[in-house]
Amino acid sequence: MELLSGADMVVRALADEGVEYIYGYPGGALLHVYDAIFRQDKITHVLVRHEQAATHMADGYARASGKAGVALVTSGPGATNTITGIATAYMDSIPMVVLSGQVPSEFIGTDMFQETDMVGISRPIVKHSFLVKRAEDIPETIKKAFYIAQSGRPGPVVVDLPKDITDISKKYEYSYPSKVKIRSYSPPVKGHSGQIRKATELLMQARRPVLYAGGGVVLGKASEQLTQLAKKFNLPVTNTLMGLGSFPGSDEQFIGMLGMHGSYCANLAMHHSDLVIAVGVRFDDRVTNSTAKFCPTAKVVHIDIDPASISKNVPADVPIVGPVDTVLNDMLELVEKEYEPDSNALKNWWKQIDEWRSSRGGLFGYDKGDESIIKPQQVIETLYEVTKDRDTFVTSDVGQHQMYASQYYRFDKPNRWINSGGLGTMGFGLPAAMGVKLHYPDAEVACVTGEGSIQMNIQELSTCRQYDLNVKIINLNNQALGMVRQWQDMQYNSRYAHSYMESLPDFVKLAEAYGHVGIKVSSPADLEPALHEAFSLNNRLVFLDVDVDPNEHVYPMQIREGSMRDMWLSKTERT
Repeated sequence: MELLSGADMVVRALADEGVEYIYGYPGGALLHVYDAIFRQDKITHVLVRHEQAATHMADGYARASGKAGVALVTSGPGATNTITGIATAYMDSIPMVVLSGQVPSEFIGTDMFQETDMVGISRPIVKHSFLVKRAEDIPETIKKAFYIAQSGRPGPVVVDLPKDITDISKKYEYSYPSKVKIRSYSPPVKGHSGQIRKATELLMQARRPVLYAGGGVVLGKASEQLTQLAKKFNLPVTNTLMGLGSFPGSDEQFIGMLGMHGSYCANLAMHHSDLVIAVGVRFDDRVTNSTAKFCPTAKVVHIDIDPASISKNVPADVPIVGPVDTVLNDMLELVEKEYEPDSNALKNWWKQIDEWRSSRGGLFGYDKGDESIIKPQQVIETLYEVTKDRDTFVTSDVGQHQMYASQYYRFDKPNRWINSGGLGTMGFGLPAAMGVKLHYPDAEVACVTGEGSIQMNIQELSTCRQYDLNVKIINLNNQALGMVRQWQDMQYNSRYAHSYMESLPDFVKLAEAYGHVGIKVSSPADLEPALHEAFSLNNRLVFLDVDVDPNEHVYPMQIREGSMRDMWLSKTERT
């Protein structure tokens, strides 16, 4: 039996789990582990400039790959700096393992220098947490952490490591388990056959059905099955913000994103539907508007791996608990054996949907004005045209630019749209793009951001330089916190309380100061050439600072406390 120190066990266990990269920042409580990292060559450590960025890098990698990302931070402020990133992952069900240093076991509870109760602080925003009390338990604990993070409904797991158990002078027998079993944790592996039959029968009878797919389809690797079901029944498909790419965005059956800033077509179709097949969604407030008025004539089939999500916000007529891929496979198999869908059953429904779709000039339309100033929608449309054949990953921060990206970029594959949906974390976009680029170095990775969001983790431009993470940053610069200002326009009589950025850096010079390429774009005529130039510079990070119309709003926008059909369509027009 091999003998290893606790610190070496941590690193060896991560390597045995298949981890290639760790994102972290060293400190006193973790120096034994960092010494162990230095003495091996299987895992690469990426030195971020702030611990929050470490968690967002791990998160971005996880969203792109489906595997848990790993962050490594020291005790006290190092650990507490990860809280926003952990909460971001938790809200969107993203697998992540955060290893935090802790003061020596005998001093826990004494308020020792840089001591915080990381397990207690993170408890509401993790799937599970461990405080390791014996070095011998390290291999099994890390195995359990990855199993919990990646199975069932995924989520972040914290492993707190007191300094004494990682002491490099003490050796213990090391064996990494091939699998673990946790008696109190048993995620479902199959949906109930009777409920699946009920759902299929409802689908056969429906005349105005909508297939409503969310992030659970992406996380559950069920895009292929979802597409097969949609094609089999000729179903209109709508996605949540997190579900974009689970069904091809350029397909004729795609009717757009739904919800607060969803398409006119998708929101009306949902409101007037007689059956909603909800797959991997949680019916959050950004989709439903008033739940009391949600889809008043529809029966609801809700498929999700997490039983706590079903009927939590909207009652399900047919609840199905199980992995979405196996449930959809069972539905398809049942249809193949026993049912023959009527190709003409939805003819009138599609006629109505096409009328809604064409009446607004497509899924999303906007007023181009006199075309003397760049519209933010135009930036995303042009970005799509320049990158659509490159199999591009797109990350975003949070605000108007995020909504424009979700509306105007067509995601035809899952795991290509990387954004903070549930928590809405500004500062997420750049480090998330870095995590994607590190693991997919040959892929194009674009970060769509705003001048408010990018400054929250802009120090990571230094990390990009050190590790040659040549992402493309598209900054939609409207000199304001755009979404805040939009709400102030609409609900506070344009009283712009602290939403304007009155002092901004020269982003081009700032990018150049970090060793990158900066490009300023102020004219519509320069937009497309600048984007082509940026993506032609394969070996450089390029920061495009694009001046956009500061007065533009994101539409449609649901009217508060209304139904899904109640929307503002412009500053003066509503349904």
